[in-house]
Amino acid sequence: MKLDDLDPGLNANPALRADPLADATIARIFGPGQPGGPDVATIDLLNGEIARWQLNGDLDGWRAGPGLPPDMAAALEDYVAQARVLPDWADPAAIGRAEALFMDMSMASCTLLFCASLPQCYVIPDLADVLHAAGQLERHTDYRVRATAAMIFPVMMRGGLTTLGGGGVAQAIKVRLIHATIRYLVLRGDVADALVPPRRLPRLAAPAQGGTMVQALYALGWDIDSRGLPCNQEELAYTLLTFNYVFLHGLRRLGLGAKHRDEEAYIHTWNVLGHVLGIERGLMSETMADAAARFAAIQAAARTQPREPDPRPVLAGALVAAMQHYIPPRLLKPFPVLLTRRLVGKDASRDLGLDGRVSLLSRLVFVLGFALVRTIDVCGRLVFPGFSISRLITRILGYNLTVRMLMDQTRPLKLPDALLGEITEAVDTWQNDDRAPRWVNALERRFTGRARAARQG
Repeated sequence: MKLDDLDPGLNANPALRADPLADATIARIFGPGQPGGPDVATIDLLNGEIARWQLNGDLDGWRAGPGLPPDMAAALEDYVAQARVLPDWADPAAIGRAEALFMDMSMASCTLLFCASLPQCYVIPDLADVLHAAGQLERHTDYRVRATAAMIFPVMMRGGLTTLGGGGVAQAIKVRLIHATIRYLVLRGDVADALVPPRRLPRLAAPAQGGTMVQALYALGWDIDSRGLPCNQEELAYTLLTFNYVFLHGLRRLGLGAKHRDEEAYIHTWNVLGHVLGIERGLMSETMADAAARFAAIQAAARTQPREPDPRPVLAGALVAAMQHYIPPRLLKPFPVLLTRRLVGKDASRDLGLDGRVSLLSRLVFVLGFALVRTIDVCGRLVFPGFSISRLITRILGYNLTVRMLMDQTRPLKLPDALLGEITEAVDTWQNDDRAPRWVNALERRFTGRARAARQG
């Protein structure tokens, strides 16, 4: 059955639309839904094949490996041929500007990933519920953060989307197929079949401690009429906004706002990635104003549908705890919570359970420190145009989080060696800020020296 055979009004609701290409591919691979979900061996075969998608050039004329069942091989080859293509509206010049912005912001970009983009991803209850079931994020937070970074870095590194030696497209089409797999598991079969009434899948007995992701997703239960499809088009478009709009808005909140052309280039670049991820063009924003309105509308609608139990505070709390682990001074440990509050706003902080009490001393240090930093920045730029203490602080925090959580040699990002080496080299160069005076760079090296020594040792 095809979606077009269903209720004509169904496709008007983005919450009831998913990703026809990826969903059809997964349906071809796994076949009809069966109790307990797909065979583990089939999932292992699929994971083994998509692991071969490393660089964009690997996708040219890609062919499935020998020994793969013919139906799976044909499905994956058809998928790669269609999914790897950039849209005809992609602007290489704009993508280049966005790459330059990301590299220029360097460690500040990583701080915004931890304290803004990821927390905002958790605000939508249905997204949080699926993330909770799929990755048990509260127990494996650092792993999930590294998995997210494993897509962001290849996309934003120079040539990530536009060259054969980049890895952005290859990583994105993996993620797209993972989304489709999650939908298949939660819906216990093909998306098209699940949309035929009755459209409610009861929750099953939770798997025992140590159960697999497949078991957790299969048992989750789902009411399509009230929640839409898992990882639907509206939620995918919202997630895209957390990586372009939330990033740019965060820079503004830190007093590091980008130029108007750079902001639009950054939004455009992530829209190109959104196309590769299977997000519909009509759900993308072109400007900050449109993105802000769309972002606020999706969050407001989500707040009218509370979930019990609510997984969001647990996920946000685990993320904050992971960051605090890498901040030794006791007085400064509340800073990730306080910075996240400032970046995401009061409503989202309340959604995430981050509005609890913080020691008065820590709050005073943060508020007064933030005000002092902004004042110094305004005065300092009269002499040094590129001067920014806010930039220095976010770089120091981002460096420590990046090195310790993302680039730790005992658990590196799961990326091709060529890309991992390129990212490591970029991280090493970020210890010097070309826009800052030499004494500021010396101060930054002093505060990041311990993290760098730990990484190199």
